[in-house]
This record gives sequence, C-alpha cells and structure tokens, in this order.
Amino acid sequence: MKRIYLDYAATTPTDPEVIKAMQPYFFEKFGNPSSIHTFGQEAKKAIEDARETLAKFLGAKAEEIVFTAGGTEADNFAIAGAAYALEDKGRHIITTGIEHHAVTEPCKFLEKRGFKITFVGVDKYGLVDPADIKQAITDKTILISVMHANNEIGTIEPIAQIGEIAQEKEIYFHTDAVQTVGHIPVDVNALRVNLLSLSAHKFYGPKGVGALYIRKGTRLMKFLHGGDQEKGRRASTHNTSGIVGLGKAIELCQEKMPEEAEFQKKLRDKLIKEVFAKIPEVYLNGHPEIRLPNNANFSIKYIEGESILINLDMLGIAASTGSACTSTSLEPSSVLLAIGLSPEIAHGSLRVTLGRWTKEKDIDYLLGHLPGIAQKLRAMSPLYEKK
Repeated sequence: MKRIYLDYAATTPTDPEVIKAMQPYFFEKFGNPSSIHTFGQEAKKAIEDARETLAKFLGAKAEEIVFTAGGTEADNFAIAGAAYALEDKGRHIITTGIEHHAVTEPCKFLEKRGFKITFVGVDKYGLVDPADIKQAITDKTILISVMHANNEIGTIEPIAQIGEIAQEKEIYFHTDAVQTVGHIPVDVNALRVNLLSLSAHKFYGPKGVGALYIRKGTRLMKFLHGGDQEKGRRASTHNTSGIVGLGKAIELCQEKMPEEAEFQKKLRDKLIKEVFAKIPEVYLNGHPEIRLPNNANFSIKYIEGESILINLDMLGIAASTGSACTSTSLEPSSVLLAIGLSPEIAHGSLRVTLGRWTKEKDIDYLLGHLPGIAQKLRAMSPLYEKK
C-alpha cells in the first residue's frame, strides 16, 4: 500500500544527513562535554559549533542560546523563568487564546499561584491585533507571550509589531517559534523578542532536543538545578548527539529553506484550490495569505475529523485534525473555537502539512480520494440529511 506522510507540523523525519552527523557522538566521540580530557573536549566543541550555527540562523549571539530537551521545556523555561524572576516587579502575563499547550499550561499553573493571566482574543483568521495586546498592558505586566505561527491553522502573527510595543513598555516578550524555525526566516532582532523557543524535530532534526534564545540581559529563574551546564542556566548533562543533530538540521534548512518554502506554497495552493473545487461546504481555517507555506487546514461540514483521518489512513495517507499533543482528545480544537467556529464545524477539521519529501503526486493522490471520502461520510451523517 502507498504510504504518504502529510503531517509535518506534528513531527518531521530526521534528515539522513542529520543522522550521519550524529552517529559519531554515540560511540566514537561519546565523552561528557564537561570533562577536561580529549573525549570531553571534542564533544564540547561539537556543541559550541552547533550553538554558533543556530545563533547565526536566528541573528543571535552564541551565548544567548540555551539548549533544552525540546520546545515544551523551552516554553516553560521562558514563561515560568521570567515570571519568578520578575515577580517583585509585577505578576501579570499577557498571552493569546490560540497558544500551544506548552504555553497555556504553564500560564494556568502560574495563575493558580497568584499570577494574573490575560488571554487576548484573535480575529476570524487567527490573527492577534497588536492594539489588543497594548490595551491589555498594565503597570504590573512583566511578560507577553505570542506564538510566531499557529501550529493548527498556520497563521503567522505580527510578532515584530507586538515586539515594538513590548520594547517601548520595557516588558519581556517571548515567542513560541516551534512551527517557524527552519521553515521561514526567523530573526530575533527583526522580531524584537527577548525569548524564543524552538524544537529540532520540527525541522528535520532529532526528537528530544530544542533551544531557548535568551537575549543578553534578560532575567530568568532556572528551574533545573544541578550542574553548571549552559553557563549555569540549565543543569543536565548535554545531549551531545541531539545538539549536533539540531545544528546540522538548521544548517540544512539555511541552505534549502527558500526553495522548499516556494515549492510547498505551490503545492499548498494547489491543494486548497482543488479542495474548494471538488468538495462543497468546506472552509479554509487561518489567514488565506499570511500563513505558513506548508499548512492547509480545512473544516468540512457534516463530518467528524477523526472519521476523515481513519479513512485516509486506510489509504496510506497520514494527516491530522490539529495539534499532535491533543490528537487523542475528542473535544473540538480550542484554536478553531477561538476563531469563531461552532463546535460542530470545528469537529470536521483536517490539517494537511507538507514537508521536505512531499511530492506533487502525493497531493494528487490525496485529492483523488478526499472528495470521495467526504461524500461517503456525509451520506452517513444525520446532520447532512437534515440540511
């Protein structure tokens, strides 16, 4: 059976060149980077080389990069770290209603401990209005956290404009860039952020490694205590092979990104156009233009998204209804509800995300089967019968 992977927003395959770069650090160059002997020092050099590569991609300084175990840790470190470091100044945090759970959950955790959290709304496209962020600021606001692009609907947020507001008010600004790093240009100075989170497995690197950009002078309270790794900011023996893999993955993205983004946008636009032509009563979720080049999210009326996924999977096609972190939940997407969809329409969502190995024939294969699946499922739906 043909197998087609169209769920790159959930995770990406590790590029073979990344695996090749990582291999020596499992057995030949396995030393602890904190050790002073040759084994340790060659591992340390590999980590610092990866740090330089990532910093160059982000327009940052190498010393501003802290390696973590992934995007979730980076988000938690940024939010809780800033909150506890600055609580003498204030206990108010501003975020949005469409953030990933790696941001909303630490915010809710802090809320239970006396911090005030303001969840700013978005428009029908999932765009945050910088004016709403500005209006929510009080003299107790210590942190603003807005994702760079939404993981479900692909809308790219006006981070630079929000960053300008935060900078003027001297408030820390964090962005979750897990979905954008490696896929579109990300420059920490252009975006005006103090903190930026990323994860290697979203851009063809290994799972279990990520990073947090911390602008020089930004105060954070660490929450992993132990050794003095990462200049005392994040204790734990370095995941050398993973960090090397992250560095190689971002190096490849630096080379391939413009061409890949252009090709994926072409396939994405073809997919959107053909879905609208072949399936009635379907909606595109997210901004029609200001969106990630590889993301298409649809709501198909009168159908459950999970039923679509099962039928696609039987044909060898892997897609999703939204965030992989909540894929086992039967609740409608909070992101789709936030942009104004009813629970019934939100339940019929399908997210298709493309990547480095997606070919036009893969999109053609999907388009050859999706309309028939929609028609079959609608014929079984009591909601469709009543319309």
